[in-house]
Amino acid sequence: MRLNADFSHFACMTPEQYHWVASPSAGVERMMLDRIGEEVARATSLVRYAPHSQFSHHTHGGGEEILVLEGVFADEHGRYPAGSYLRNPIGTGHTPHIGEEGALILVKLHQFDDNDLLQLAIPAHRLPWQPDRRPGIGYKMLHTYAQERVSLERWEHEVTIDYPALPGGLELLVLEGSLYEAGNEYPQGSWCRFPPGATPSLRAGEHGVMMYMKRGHLTDAVCQANAPAQ
Repeated sequence: MRLNADFSHFACMTPEQYHWVASPSAGVERMMLDRIGEEVARATSLVRYAPHSQFSHHTHGGGEEILVLEGVFADEHGRYPAGSYLRNPIGTGHTPHIGEEGALILVKLHQFDDNDLLQLAIPAHRLPWQPDRRPGIGYKMLHTYAQERVSLERWEHEVTIDYPALPGGLELLVLEGSLYEAGNEYPQGSWCRFPPGATPSLRAGEHGVMMYMKRGHLTDAVCQANAPAQ
């Protein structure tokens, strides 16, 4: 499967475009955002767990990054409420099992650098917002490695940022409020991916916006996705 697999182009999914598909585990559904591969894939997805569902034990051959959006995600290592940020490096594994709350998570698979070995479980919902040097913006830094930066950002209403050319691209998920770019409105639940070299002009909506943001990570993805088949 190849979905939004050309990382040299802008890609976006908004809530009205959501199409949930069943996973191999009962009660677990996926909304695929980008994907290269079949069941084992380089993938970015929303995953929805019904109450009392579980996913079979699996090992992360390419690493796993999770942001808990709703409910409580749980495995044999702990329980992680909405706002938790997890990183499971290459070679780690677990068995997700969800309680009565159910869970909705953002998951990124097979996108780790081989040398990025830090395992994280950050209660980001408890972290204070840090003031950014840009007026009207607060942030919570979640992870940095080489050129990659992962953060939560909260922008006050009408804040506008004109980005210079992004050498490693930018990916975001609107968590609250709305975002505007090039005349288009992206409400809560929208996912956008800007390729390396893009110069987006982003503006917070009337009630501000909070976003998961990841930048600097797409250069290798462009090279891999566009490489000739062996």
